[in-house]
Amino acid sequence: MQERFIMDLLLLLSLSALCVSAEQEVENLSGLSPNPDRDIFVVRENGTTCLMAEFVVKFLIPYDVLALNGIDLITEQASVSIPRGAQIAGRCGSSESELQISWNNHAFTFRIFFSKEKRTMGSDGKAKEAEVWKINKVQLVYNTSEGTHFINAYNPGKHTASTHHLSALVTPAGRSFVCSAQQMFTLISSDHQKGITVSMYDIQIQPFDIKSDFVFSEPYKCITDEREQLEQMLPLVLGLILGLIIVITISVYHFHLKLTAAQQPQLPRDRSLYKNM
Repeated sequence: MQERFIMDLLLLLSLSALCVSAEQEVENLSGLSPNPDRDIFVVRENGTTCLMAEFVVKFLIPYDVLALNGIDLITEQASVSIPRGAQIAGRCGSSESELQISWNNHAFTFRIFFSKEKRTMGSDGKAKEAEVWKINKVQLVYNTSEGTHFINAYNPGKHTASTHHLSALVTPAGRSFVCSAQQMFTLISSDHQKGITVSMYDIQIQPFDIKSDFVFSEPYKCITDEREQLEQMLPLVLGLILGLIIVITISVYHFHLKLTAAQQPQLPRDRSLYKNM
């Protein structure tokens, strides 16, 4: 009787898992991007978008090869990008979400972990608690047996590289993070503690609180973009100010000439009147 109960319970759990997976959809929409390097990924649950990510991402992965003497090891670097046909998976939650991207027959798996938290933020001496989301971990699993990128790799095998104590792309809850500028992460690999560089740019990400299906919420621009926009506008603003100063100077000078001319005595047109002056 007890064995039958356990079997029924396992069957029920299996059916529940199948139902959950059936309600989740993942879509690779990178083919819709006019930029061939930009990836677009969507995770949907219960027919509603719960996570969206658009970005260009490149990996610089060091690996060992044998030197020509057949004894020493030298380090090469593989430059890797996510192809258009990458497989994706995802997980949405109220406070934790995850995006997983795999390609080249799972020789590469890139995972981004998101979390939501409350932070005390203050301005003008007034502190208040606000909810934000962030990337709290980035991980890359890669296999140096993959010969396209890792040519003549020494002692090839699978390695895992991860960030530690990450707090990146911090964004107010209910908004999407937008940044054209490059965002860089350093991952420490299990392959002799090698450092892997992950470069992301042309980014728009929202892992929580998406209000409309397939539509990002209000954008929150990164500081780098704000600074670059200000630097681009500064010459225009200075030009307008300089032009205004020139116009004001010319106007004042013209007014001064008219005022000076009005104060000078007027000579009569009839020259016979000059003797009376």
